[in-house]
Amino acid sequence: MPTPSTAAQVIVTIIPIVGIVMGCLVIFFYLLWSYKLKIHMIDKGIYIRVPFDMDTFSLLLGLVLFILGLALTVFFLIKDGFSYGLLSGLIPVSIGVSLLIFFIVRLKIKSENAR
Repeated sequence: MPTPSTAAQVIVTIIPIVGIVMGCLVIFFYLLWSYKLKIHMIDKGIYIRVPFDMDTFSLLLGLVLFILGLALTVFFLIKDGFSYGLLSGLIPVSIGVSLLIFFIVRLKIKSENAR
């Protein structure tokens, strides 16, 4: 098998680095501009703080992580059998299950407090 040229190796090495840097820049400027927007809104007295909905967040993230982890677990189980690669699916499954348990417990506590 012939080895790729030096230019191809450099390009293949640089593309992920550029992608990561660009992603970090997008996140940085989003956070910076939203911070400046909030500061201007506070100065003008029109800022209304939006409460964070922990129930919806834990339900959504729990379901997404559980299903993603389940798909990864099945894939790596079929591909490699029982190996360390299986952890890449079991970790999101366990985090997703814990978030779903948190959601259920929180709902039970809220319903008991509402009585």
